[in-house]
Amino acid sequence: MKLFGTDGVRGKAGEVITPFLAMKLAMAFGESMEKKTGKILVGKDTRRSGYMIENALVSGLTAIGYDVIQIGPMPTPAIAFLTEDMRCDGGIMISASHNPYYDNGIKFFDSEGNKLSTDSEEKIEKRYFENNFDLKTEKDIGKSKRIDDVIGRYIVHIKSSFPKHVNLNGMRIVLDTANGAAYKVAPTIFTELGADVITINDEPDGFNINQNAGAMHPEYLAKKVLEYRADIGFALDGDADRLVVVDERGEVVDGDKLLGSLAYYLHKSGKLKNNGVAVTVMSNGALEDFLSGYGIKVYRSAVGDKYVLEVMKEKGLNFGGEQSGHIIFSDYAKTGDGLVSALKAVAYLIESGKKASEAFDLFELYPQVQDNINVSTKTPIKQIEGAEEILKSVESEGYRHLVRYSGTENKLRLLIEGENEKKAKELLVKLKEFFKSRLS
Repeated sequence: MKLFGTDGVRGKAGEVITPFLAMKLAMAFGESMEKKTGKILVGKDTRRSGYMIENALVSGLTAIGYDVIQIGPMPTPAIAFLTEDMRCDGGIMISASHNPYYDNGIKFFDSEGNKLSTDSEEKIEKRYFENNFDLKTEKDIGKSKRIDDVIGRYIVHIKSSFPKHVNLNGMRIVLDTANGAAYKVAPTIFTELGADVITINDEPDGFNINQNAGAMHPEYLAKKVLEYRADIGFALDGDADRLVVVDERGEVVDGDKLLGSLAYYLHKSGKLKNNGVAVTVMSNGALEDFLSGYGIKVYRSAVGDKYVLEVMKEKGLNFGGEQSGHIIFSDYAKTGDGLVSALKAVAYLIESGKKASEAFDLFELYPQVQDNINVSTKTPIKQIEGAEEILKSVESEGYRHLVRYSGTENKLRLLIEGENEKKAKELLVKLKEFFKSRLS
């Protein structure tokens, strides 16, 4: 049985993510890490179930001899940064990211703040199912302590990503913190840099995280940007590792256009390492063509910011991301960081001298059509008879396709991209009928 999905372990709190699972996972994680300082950092978002899971994690970690530092609600990228900054052997974030409040999840980081490799996850799973842990006694049992002032360290770190020659004086920004982990830290950062900040969805009650708010529901932010006549709006998700941008007209900036604009900004500033960018297989082909026009090499990875980061490391890059809003500036963060991304976006906007609707609209996207099929089993695509032939027929017509299983649901995801939307839709129907007849 596999515990880990695309981004840690996730499911309905109290049903899938239980205290028993959390405690065992914590012990399996602790025993699979190289013990140097004997400290593990634990943070969470604002879900009610976070308290339950946090206590279970602390129990598991202290039972095998680790000391635990609990820092309360903080963004996922803050856990990654602080794990390394505070010399911990590992870090744990309790969050289901953009999911509803009744879900929760557990994400793990190594001592350098990196998300775990697939090999490390498999090692943890093996220990979890062996269920044979080295429980400590007497003075070897660990202890836990809560530290509430680490927010300052993270704020200083995030502000270091903002160019010193740029200031936000006179810039009106609407921030939607999704009633999530960044509800305190996000407005503080932008206010300290001089912006006129209007914050919305910043009153978490344990149940309203992501509820008609944040990166998954930017329509409310769009309304507020127009209402306050703001220059730009930023929406984060529940754990603030994702960013969605709204321009001054109340229009949501496409994720690939945002990636393209930021890559162009770094390239123009001479700060794009090895003149390359890592994106996923989901990114629009027009992004690749736009960047290629500036001599920027585009590398594609599997879906998931940890896979983007793997490609970035392999190719020696410092920028990459997903169209969903996970954007990695690896000079400042080892995972997607919505706040670093927002600061880079507003710095680019100011230096461009344009309105957001112009600055983030540097190229036209190719039409993309998508659909999902519910499946009972995830048969490898290559093993499905006739699949290779039908996919080649799509390619022969000059269209790009993406067929993959969801990492978190029993669904097959289909995507067709090309110059003619009507033709793309026809090919999508053809693919859907083919796979539905073989998998449903």
